[in-house]
Amino acid sequence: MASPHELPSLGLEPPVLLEVSPLLRELQERGPICRVRTPAGDEGWLVTRHAELKRLLHDERFGHSHPDPANAAQYVRSPFLDLMNTETDAEAGRRTHAESRRLLAPMFAARRVREMEPKVAAVVDGALDRFIAQGPPADLHDGLCVPVALTVLHDIIGVPSHSREQLTSLLSRMAVLDDRESVEHGQRDLFAFVAELVDRKRAEPGDDIITRLTEGGLSDERVATLAVSLLFAGLDSVVTIMDHGVVLLAAHPEQRAAALADPGLMTHAVEEVLRAAKAGGSILPRYATEDIALDGVTIRSGDLVMFDFSLPNFDERAFDEPERFDITRAPNPHLSFAHGIWHCIGAPLARIELKTVFTQLFTRLPGLHLAVAVDELHERDGRLSGGLTELPVAW
Repeated sequence: MASPHELPSLGLEPPVLLEVSPLLRELQERGPICRVRTPAGDEGWLVTRHAELKRLLHDERFGHSHPDPANAAQYVRSPFLDLMNTETDAEAGRRTHAESRRLLAPMFAARRVREMEPKVAAVVDGALDRFIAQGPPADLHDGLCVPVALTVLHDIIGVPSHSREQLTSLLSRMAVLDDRESVEHGQRDLFAFVAELVDRKRAEPGDDIITRLTEGGLSDERVATLAVSLLFAGLDSVVTIMDHGVVLLAAHPEQRAAALADPGLMTHAVEEVLRAAKAGGSILPRYATEDIALDGVTIRSGDLVMFDFSLPNFDERAFDEPERFDITRAPNPHLSFAHGIWHCIGAPLARIELKTVFTQLFTRLPGLHLAVAVDELHERDGRLSGGLTELPVAW
C-alpha cells in the first residue's frame, strides 16, 4: 500500500481475474470514498462501497461533463473518449442524457426484449454451430462471445449484414488508447459510415435504433454518436461478462448443472455472474459540479469521481461472503448495471443474451472446460474495450 504521503495508484497491480485485488480490498476497508491516482496518472476519488455508490448515483451534483475538458483529470487517456465527450456544461449534459434515454427506452422495453428472445436464441445457436465445427481446443472469446454480442447489437441498431465486417474494422480502429491520429481518422470514417446508414434509414425506415433516432429529429452527428456509444458499451460489457461467466460456471460444475436443470435458477445464476464476474475496472468517470462534503472528505468542484460498478459488489456490508460464488444468492442487489438515471438501458437485452449463451453452450457441450489454468487467462490492455485476450476451451 502507498505511504500516507503517496496516493495509491490504480492500474499498477497485475490484474487478478475474478478476484478483488489486494489494493482495491484495502481501499474499500479504508473508507467509502478514497483519494487515488488513476491509470492516466491524474488524481481522483474512487467510490468503493455499495451503499455510498447507490446513493451517489442519485446525486445530481455529479455530471459526466467538465467545464475545461483539456485540463480535466481522467481515468484513462483515451482519444476516443475525448472526441466523443464534447459537452462542457453539466446541466446541458444531463438534458442530453435524458433525451437520449427517452428516445432509446422503447427499443429496450421489457416486452420488446422478450419478443427478441427467439431471435437471440437463433443467433446463439448459429454461432455455436460454427464454433463447435472448429473442434477443440478453440477460443470461445473470438469464436462465440464476440460474434453473438456483435450480431445482436447490429440487429437492434440497424446495421445491414453486408456492412457489419466494415463496421467491426472501423470500431477496432477507434478502440486504441494511445494513437490519437488513428482514432481521429477512424472517427471520421466511422461517422461517415453511420451517416450513410442514416440516409438509408430515412429512405427505408426499419424497426431499429437508427431509424428511431432519425425520426426523433436528431442530427446525423448525434445519431452517429449514440450508435457508436451503444456499440462500444454493449459489446464491451456483454462480451466481458460472457467470458468471465463461462469461467465461473466451468469452475462450479454442481451449480452449473443445477442451473441447467431449472430455467428459474439459471436466471439467478446470471445475476450472480453479473455480480461476481469482474472485480475492478468497470469505471464510470464523473465530475463534481460543486464542492461536496461526503463521508469525512471534501470533493472540490471539478474533481474526478470514479463510480466503480464491480468493487461494491464485493462489499461485505451489502453481501454475505461476497467472495463466494452462489447462484442461489438472494437478494442480489448488485450494481453491475449501475442504478437510477445511470442504469444501463440495455440491461434486459444483456440478461437474455447471457442466459441464452450459458444455457445453450453448456447444454450442447456438457463437458466444456477451460483448456488452460485460470491464471493463464489475461485481460486485454492498451485498448478501450476490455475482456479476455482469448478464452481457450475444450470439450
